[in-house]
Amino acid sequence: QVQLVESGGGLVQAGGSLRLSCAASGRTERSYYMGWFRQAPGKEREFVAAIRWNGGSTYYAESVKGRFTISKDNARNTVYLQMNSLKPEDTAVYYCAAKTYSTSGYSQSYNYWGQGTQVTVSS
Repeated sequence: QVQLVESGGGLVQAGGSLRLSCAASGRTERSYYMGWFRQAPGKEREFVAAIRWNGGSTYYAESVKGRFTISKDNARNTVYLQMNSLKPEDTAVYYCAAKTYSTSGYSQSYNYWGQGTQVTVSS
């Protein structure tokens, strides 16, 4: 089992920045990918970014490439999402997720999820 707790959401003006954190506990050594997803009102949950827990390769959705950066601190079992140049369309609940196997790639089929943190970007 892996437990995930997100923090760092809030209200920010367009063009501003936020950093989300995801603290992982439990069998974190089993994580293959750690990812961030988001869900806006009335929309499907979508992939935002992912990182290999061992090795550090990173992956991004086209909509956030160049603005968001995913990183990790293995010693603290924490994953971060630095979000810069935020836009109103980035408004969503952001979820941290962990995947303990490599099949199906980095953007789907995650098996552990946090509760989510709200990010609101005002225009």
